[in-house]
Amino acid sequence: MWSEDECHFQRHGTRCRMWIPPEESDPVVLHAPTRESISCFGAVNLHTGMFVRTFSPIFNAATFEAFLRGLLRCRSHPKRMVVVLDNARYHHAKLLRPLLSEHRRHLELLFLPPYSPQLAPIERVWKLTRRLATHNLYFGSLEELTAAVDRCFDQWREPNPVLRRLCGII
Repeated sequence: MWSEDECHFQRHGTRCRMWIPPEESDPVVLHAPTRESISCFGAVNLHTGMFVRTFSPIFNAATFEAFLRGLLRCRSHPKRMVVVLDNARYHHAKLLRPLLSEHRRHLELLFLPPYSPQLAPIERVWKLTRRLATHNLYFGSLEELTAAVDRCFDQWREPNPVLRRLCGII
């Protein structure tokens, strides 16, 4: 246990921010051993800054296909959509072939070179989300974490200049 002089807590509901004076040694923070996670697919329209996201229990070809179908519903007709992706296995799955064939005139998947995920514009969105919604915060449950991330995403429901600028559009 730390005394109030060693550590200052500021309560925000069930979240907790912690500050340690620089002259103190880093504390050991115990946490529940868990590997719970939730997956989120996302895309930003680089022309408008519109953000589309879908939470999913897992990343696989079927959930990615469902995301692409939802993304196609957000497409401005008659505009062509190019989705920039890393080389995850489910992005190349045979299951996607019928969808890609059906929508070949207005959907293209553009794969980044291996080991260069930092080139994907969506990676900047994930980084900003972590900074705004989860950085230096404790969440007692996966539901609390998901709610915090979702609140951050809600700020970007409408096309906006923040995501346009973040993704490199001037």
